[in-house]
Amino acid sequence: MVTVGIIGTGWVGSSVAISTLQGGVARRLLLHDVRPEIAEGEAMDLAHGSSFYPGAVVGTAAIEEMRDADAVVIAAGRGGRPGESRLHLLQENAAVAREIGARLAGARGVIIVVSNPVDILTRLVVEASGLPPARVIGTGTMLDTARLRSVLGRELNLEASSIHAQVVGEHGDSEVALWSSAHIGGTLLRHWPGWSVEREGALAAEVRGAAQAIIRRKGATNHAIGLVTAALLRWIVRGERRLLTVSRMQEGALGVRDLALSLPTVVGPEGATEVVLPEMTTEEQDSLLHSAEVLRAAAVGL
Repeated sequence: MVTVGIIGTGWVGSSVAISTLQGGVARRLLLHDVRPEIAEGEAMDLAHGSSFYPGAVVGTAAIEEMRDADAVVIAAGRGGRPGESRLHLLQENAAVAREIGARLAGARGVIIVVSNPVDILTRLVVEASGLPPARVIGTGTMLDTARLRSVLGRELNLEASSIHAQVVGEHGDSEVALWSSAHIGGTLLRHWPGWSVEREGALAAEVRGAAQAIIRRKGATNHAIGLVTAALLRWIVRGERRLLTVSRMQEGALGVRDLALSLPTVVGPEGATEVVLPEMTTEEQDSLLHSAEVLRAAAVGL
C-alpha cells in the first residue's frame, strides 16, 4: 500500500492532496498541519469525494508517523505576498523546514520539498534530517519548466507536451531558461519557422513573473504546483525513471557544491540520483553560476 504524507494543508498542500488522489498515486494519504483542525477538515472533505477518485484512505497523522511513508511532501510555511520574491520567505520558513526535517530523521521514503524558497529549504531539510541528498528533492524549476512550455505552446499554437524546453537554477528571479537547447520534434526552437530570438527575453520574463502575476490576482499559486508535485510523486512511487528539473544538493556539476538548485536529474524510486548537465552556451553557463551565487549569498548566516 503506497502511503504519502503531506505536511501543511494550506493552499498548496490541499492542491497537492487533491491532485494526488485524482491521479491514483496513493492508497493512503496522511495530512498534518500546525493547526490540527485544518488538517482534520481537509481529510474529511477529501474523504467525502472518495466516489470520484481511485480508492484511497485519507486521514491525519503526526509528522513522526510519516517516517514510514513512501513519500512525504513538505508544503508548510508562509506563502508569498504581492511584491515579495521567494527569498523574502527565507527567515520565517527556514525555521519551519529545520524543525520538520529533524522530525523526519530516519524516514525510509523520499522527501519532497515544495515550500519556498525551495532550493535553500531543500538544503536545510537535508542537513536537519541527516537523509542522503538524493532522497530530499525540491520541486525546483519543474513548475518554471512547465510554465515555459505552456508559454511556448501558446506562442507556437502547439500542445505544451510537444515542446521540450527547460528552466534551471534557482526557482526564483535568477532562474535560467535554456533557449539554446529548446526543441520541438527534433527541431531546435531557434530553427523553427518564424521563431524570433528577440521574443525570448520577454517570454522568459513572463515565466519568471508568473507567480507574482497570479498572487496579485488571487493571493497564491497552488493548482499548477499541486499537479507538478502529484506527477513527481506518481513517477517516484511507480518506479519510473524520469529526467526532471528538480532541485537537489549539487555535488560538483559546473563546480557547484553544497547548495541545492535545479538541473536535469534522473528521478526514480531511490530519489534524485544522477544529475545530467545539459548543453549550454557560455552565456547560459554564466547565468547558471550567477544563480548559484544568488542562492549561496541568500543562505549566509543560516
